[in-house]
Amino acid sequence: MVEIAPHITAIDMHVHLSDERARRARPGRAAQMSQYFGRDRTVVPVDEMADMYRSRNMMAVIMNSTDVTVSGQVGLPNDYVAEVVAAHPDVFVGFGVVDPAQGRLAEQEVRRCKELGLVGIGELNAARQRFLPHDTRFYPLWQVASDLGMPVLFHGGYAAAGSGTPGGGGTKLRYARPAYLDDVAADFPDLTIICAHPSWPWHAEALAAAMHKANLFMDISGWGLRYLPDEVRHYINSRIPTKVLFGTDWPGLDLDRTLEDFQALQLKPDVARRVLLENARELLTAHPGGAGTTPERRAEEGTDR
Repeated sequence: MVEIAPHITAIDMHVHLSDERARRARPGRAAQMSQYFGRDRTVVPVDEMADMYRSRNMMAVIMNSTDVTVSGQVGLPNDYVAEVVAAHPDVFVGFGVVDPAQGRLAEQEVRRCKELGLVGIGELNAARQRFLPHDTRFYPLWQVASDLGMPVLFHGGYAAAGSGTPGGGGTKLRYARPAYLDDVAADFPDLTIICAHPSWPWHAEALAAAMHKANLFMDISGWGLRYLPDEVRHYINSRIPTKVLFGTDWPGLDLDRTLEDFQALQLKPDVARRVLLENARELLTAHPGGAGTTPERRAEEGTDR
């Protein structure tokens, strides 16, 4: 069970490691991502990253990444993410990652992630991993995650990976439509699903799925909040205040700049607190299948009909 101290004021639900080991695991990726986000992606030691969040009374959820069956790059071991979390449990929570195309091996790795103390699976990036989440070939994998009470975070919408390069580096955007996650949420009602990012240009699909499915959430990471579509802001502030999670996609986006831009959204105070802290707190501390499913939450969303 994740422990969140009383002094914590916000939870960044979507960060990546940027230390030397993480850089070596994905050679060449840092330069391309720096170009896309318009800021240098420097090496930041784990201890320094932890202090950055600790000094702001924040926690951060570390996501991992792999597309080994497409690129041949194994990526950062889930064991290392678990070691980082164990070294800084007051600041970090960890998600493990798998490549769904590996079938039984992926299922076994999800179970192993649970044993390592990782609390969820993500970031699964269907655009890079080239799989359709609602393909029933992957349903045994989602069943394992559901049985273990591990939320699964999927990349949604436009992909920074490969952006602006010839052929987009092989990344295929159509795989990342949130509508596919709606299918999974319907077929696995006890599985907590997070659709990462505002999911442009399919943000309306993400909003509809989050509003319709109690077990599906979205985060607002990886997107300059100055450019957040007005429709997304409106729905956060009205129809889905309990279904949205604050995130940065650090080191892609600067933490302090994202916090400033979040305040500039001028959300209702109770909604802002929910997005910054309470929604993530409830999701991370819920019992398996419990996040977003209670009558109280449905009533708060105005969907208990």
